[in-house]
Amino acid sequence: MPYQTQSTSLAGCSILVVEDEPLIAIAIADAFTQAGARVVQVRSFKDALVAAVDDPTISAAIVDHVLSDGDSTALCARLTQRNILCLVHSGYPKVESLVVMEALHVPKPANPQLLVTMVNTLLEGRPTLH
Repeated sequence: MPYQTQSTSLAGCSILVVEDEPLIAIAIADAFTQAGARVVQVRSFKDALVAAVDDPTISAAIVDHVLSDGDSTALCARLTQRNILCLVHSGYPKVESLVVMEALHVPKPANPQLLVTMVNTLLEGRPTLH
């Protein structure tokens, strides 16, 4: 097996992963960790809302649209208010409320590396807040 170096394209970034399917959550978290990011992983919107309010280091969020305790509407709104990039990773083909909240929709299944690339590209294009 060839030696792979760990990318640091997202070094210094914290990524919130909100996903209730363990294998999907692990794959996404691993991809972001390999890119150098710190990952905060939760399985419910209740826990995600706490992280969105309490963790000042969150740079971006990958959010499943529907979990057992609700949909992502309130969470994405809160993240957008905090100027946190929000990608909704969902099997639902069209999520009406996301248009209003400016969240991006990435259909499931998506390669976790695609999510990393998208987040990296979008964060690089954002102005730095001082």
